[in-house]
Amino acid sequence: MKVTEHLDRASEPLISYEIIPPKRGGSAEQMLEVVEELMPFDPPFIDVTSHSAQVTYNQKDDGSWKRVIKRKRPGTLGLCAAIEARFGIDTVPHLLCNGFTREETEDALIELNYLGIDNVLAIRGDDKGYEKPLPDNRSRNEYAVDLVQQVDDMNDGVYLEDLMDAEPTDFCIGVGGYPEKHFQAPNLTWDIMRLKQKVEAGADYVVTQMFFNNDYFFRFVEQCREVGIDVPIIPGLKIITGKHHLQTLPSFFHTDIPEALAAEIDAADPEHVEDIGVEWARQQAEELMREGVPCVHFYIMSSADTVTKVVEPMREMA
Repeated sequence: MKVTEHLDRASEPLISYEIIPPKRGGSAEQMLEVVEELMPFDPPFIDVTSHSAQVTYNQKDDGSWKRVIKRKRPGTLGLCAAIEARFGIDTVPHLLCNGFTREETEDALIELNYLGIDNVLAIRGDDKGYEKPLPDNRSRNEYAVDLVQQVDDMNDGVYLEDLMDAEPTDFCIGVGGYPEKHFQAPNLTWDIMRLKQKVEAGADYVVTQMFFNNDYFFRFVEQCREVGIDVPIIPGLKIITGKHHLQTLPSFFHTDIPEALAAEIDAADPEHVEDIGVEWARQQAEELMREGVPCVHFYIMSSADTVTKVVEPMREMA
């Protein structure tokens, strides 16, 4: 089922989750156990992140360094298929511009279509410091809007080659939104207009980057509606579990942590930080639901332990 169908059929706000594939050489069972822990909370859909190749350096015995290019976390498509087959939960595999050619993307979409997976999230992807060489007979999506357009074209039966009687796909297309603006955007208004272009290219819904101040989200939604973006907008939340998040989250995700939250975490004993993060996320989620969001999306990555502490009390109150 498509994400938009889940939203349309829901009588109350949904709660969805985002996980990460295991590292190369790891076991899918690790992540399937995470999904198993989420099953009592009836997740409507689960996002599975994707990762392009990146450059790493391994030191050799002689002390020199060897440059290695590899994907540390492959397996997005396989993990999505395993989740749908074992649990019957719809999945949303992430598709990236960075690190993948349009031809590779088309092949991935064909695989997903054969597997009966109905949803994709089309994003540009992080800059890993490595740009894959582009052969003469290959092409690249530079921006997320280009990727959305490619998926939408396939939904119309238009492939990269001019194929006769090509079977159209029927993907529900999600895209990312940034309540505090993308870090490369000059301002929020400019960023929202880029988001509008993605919706006009065929995006069916928006899921936001994490934020810790709901006012940013409410302002973002209001501005989106003012410029004519009328698709569902799903807020994304992250639970702070350690003091290191005060540095890493703003650095990697360019998000602001409110002074009150940062001060409370900074003053707390390390073993109490998770409790603070859980309570903050619970209050965020409850306020968002009271204001009528269609869904709350939790970035949990590789563990369900903390998020269950947030959603269990909410389920008991429902």
